[in-house]
Amino acid sequence: MKRNSSSVHNFLRTFSLPDQDGQTFLQPEQTTRCDTLCIDDKEYPRYTNEFWTARQRQASRLQEISYRACFKPQLPRFFINLLTEPGDIVYDPFAGRGTTPLEAALLGRQVISNDINPLSRILTKPRLTLPEYEDIRARLYAIPDRTDIAARIDLSMFYHPDTFRALCSIRSYLLEQEENRDSDAVDSWIRMVATNRLSGHSPGFFSVYTLPPNQAVSPERQIAINQDRNQVPPYRDVREIILKKSRILLKGIERKQKKNLSMAADSSLFITGDARVTPEIPGNMVSLTVTSPPFLDIVQYASDNWLRCWFNGIDAEETGKKITITRKLADWEMVMGDVFRELFRITRPGGYVAFEVGEVRNGSIRLDEHVIPLGIAAGFTCMGVIINQQDFTKTANIWGVNNMSVGTNTNRIVLFNK
Repeated sequence: MKRNSSSVHNFLRTFSLPDQDGQTFLQPEQTTRCDTLCIDDKEYPRYTNEFWTARQRQASRLQEISYRACFKPQLPRFFINLLTEPGDIVYDPFAGRGTTPLEAALLGRQVISNDINPLSRILTKPRLTLPEYEDIRARLYAIPDRTDIAARIDLSMFYHPDTFRALCSIRSYLLEQEENRDSDAVDSWIRMVATNRLSGHSPGFFSVYTLPPNQAVSPERQIAINQDRNQVPPYRDVREIILKKSRILLKGIERKQKKNLSMAADSSLFITGDARVTPEIPGNMVSLTVTSPPFLDIVQYASDNWLRCWFNGIDAEETGKKITITRKLADWEMVMGDVFRELFRITRPGGYVAFEVGEVRNGSIRLDEHVIPLGIAAGFTCMGVIINQQDFTKTANIWGVNNMSVGTNTNRIVLFNK
């Protein structure tokens, strides 16, 4: 149910999270902790609670696509359910793997997705148009293994020769289909899944043991990893790995969700561009934006995705130049100020922006305190800061992040209203 600003404040103050049986009851430690944040002699409410669960595997299987610095699907779901109704338009200007657009589509909302990294569209759009498993299988085995493909890159430190041959064959087929404009939903699905299986730390990926799938190491670093672990790339069956991951992603999707996805696909808008300038989006159109922007220089998006760029025929260096990675807070604020002005233009009167940021530089910089003035300067009203109290997570451990103190895992959301 969509709420006005006063009912949103009341909801946050009295919120309690249902237990696993769906029962809701308040205990002292579960009640929302309310205090105020003072910025420029003005006070803003700050709400702290477990507003969405920290438990794993609580979202749709379709969300299980790895991407660096992505938030849990429960975060956008919370705000979509709270602030919109079916049919409303939900937007993410920094969509990444597509967590917000996909969650909005599953909930029956229309979606607009933007990211300056072209991988975002490749990873997101195919999950709105779901192919049949047997069609995926038939297409994969219709692609012959080619021996006449000469790779211009040495990836022998990642892949067994036979694995690499199959991978290059599928890559060549997909790029030819795209160039000829013959790609369909099945091709796009295979491309999305293969992009997600390129490297990882289990037999469910094409590569030898390496870093988690949301972070590709350099060839030189992988050679060192192989030497340290005394390992050589084993053979991986590329087609069967794609099929196994497809089964997982397609499992348990309800009929209503499939219908919602299909409806969203028909009306969706996918943009690959700068979030500061989006002429494709008419003014006063978006009901809710839920997003997480680049956090200064914490995540190196271009270097993390060089292998995915290779597979998809994307120039990683050129893409990296376009992605905003700023070391100075003043530079970051300048970019985000322009983003907020564009968000104000496209947000409908009464609409909302949920802007997720974290603490960086060992907690010395709390970006929520810097975001509030930017949103207000653009014309928004700041409704406050929402802090999701959650347990330490595996992902945070991988990054060397102590949850609720530093990094991208603190889930501090600044909520604005137009």
